[in-house]
Amino acid sequence: MEAKRSSFTGKIGFILAAAGSAVGLGNIWRFPYLAAKYGGGIFLLVYLILAVTFGFALMIAEISIGRKTGVSGIKAFGMLSKNWRFAGIFAAIVPMIILPYYSVIGGWVTKYFVTFVTGGMTNAADDAFFGTFISGVTEPLLWFALFLFLTAVVVFFGVEKGIEKASKVLMPVLVVLSLFIAVYSLFIDGALEGVKYYFVPDFSKFSSGTVLAAMGQLFYSMSLAMGIMITYGSYMPKETSIEKSVRHIEIFDTGIAFIAGLMIIPPIFAVGTPDMLEKAGPGLMFVSLPKLFTHMAGGRIIGAVFFVMVFFAALTSSISLMEAVISAFMDKFGWGRKTTCVVVALGSLVLGAPSSLGFGLWEGVKILGMNFLDFFDFSANSILMPIGAFITCIFVGYVIKPSSIIDEVKEAGNAFKAEKLFSIVIKYIAPVCIVLIFLTGLGIIKL
Repeated sequence: MEAKRSSFTGKIGFILAAAGSAVGLGNIWRFPYLAAKYGGGIFLLVYLILAVTFGFALMIAEISIGRKTGVSGIKAFGMLSKNWRFAGIFAAIVPMIILPYYSVIGGWVTKYFVTFVTGGMTNAADDAFFGTFISGVTEPLLWFALFLFLTAVVVFFGVEKGIEKASKVLMPVLVVLSLFIAVYSLFIDGALEGVKYYFVPDFSKFSSGTVLAAMGQLFYSMSLAMGIMITYGSYMPKETSIEKSVRHIEIFDTGIAFIAGLMIIPPIFAVGTPDMLEKAGPGLMFVSLPKLFTHMAGGRIIGAVFFVMVFFAALTSSISLMEAVISAFMDKFGWGRKTTCVVVALGSLVLGAPSSLGFGLWEGVKILGMNFLDFFDFSANSILMPIGAFITCIFVGYVIKPSSIIDEVKEAGNAFKAEKLFSIVIKYIAPVCIVLIFLTGLGIIKL
């Protein structure tokens, strides 16, 4: 076991690493799809309001728990209250489930990244390209293994030399590439109609479904209820302001999601068809967008830049997922980082194989009517994450009390300007909202 807890070198390293965790595939394809589906501007407004209240409170709580205890989620809850050790199980299980199947999708992104960079845009735009690729056996597994290997290499070198250094390079590049594509998309003839739809709130399209969709996206996008922010918090120096850091992370995360909408919605309004936006998830990114690039001037270059950017976003998130798992194993069993990294990488390779094969060789194998990848995604996002977040709210709000978190935020003389907002949201608003997300996710209630 490491004699001394690893840590980020300072505020910038922590913010870029945590923002890298939050910025992932959910920002690039999920956010634009939901924004288009739930009214554009009104969805954007609701999401922004939730980010600075609901998301802010949960992230403050998780990072503070991590820094206060100095351990990952699997031990943190038990250190603060012996009767709540079970809560750490949820904090540890979620990234263990997500990492393998997320890396499968990361492998798909890597495949498209290489395809576009090597001039294969026309092939990628073919209707059968994506389906043929994911239904294969050897090729999808190899791309999955490559993506997992790249993730493991970064994590292998530790917090400062691996995660922090990679984040300081990848995050600025990600922002620059995002801005480049977004600005380019605004100059496409006909794009302004999409910009208007995306920017201007239409309050007639506001509904409870809009709120729940925005809240579900917030959960997914900001790496909440996965044990990640607890783990990263445990590496955070005491003198670093938690409140300011969370604000900066939110700006990064929301900013990239916002820019992703600009990259995708206006061009589809201009040269695509509106029904493209109805193809959620992989269908939007791997089928519709390659077709869109073929109709754009300079589409080959823009497509290559786009998938480079998506690759970076996927990699920064997978790094945080793997780090959360590795930190949990190290804290639980006292293993060294290098040994744990190899074990986790190999384990993820085994656990991710069914998700990769579930679109081809094992297509006929279903769990509750879902293929492996969809089942793991549903289990993590619709069941375990809401339960974990609800437990965190109850734990902070009524067991250790908000004052415990507030004291941690104020360490080293740091201010906490939003402490009243934090207390109200974590005790009353967030638990109710999370229950609604959980029940709608399971289809028990429809709003």
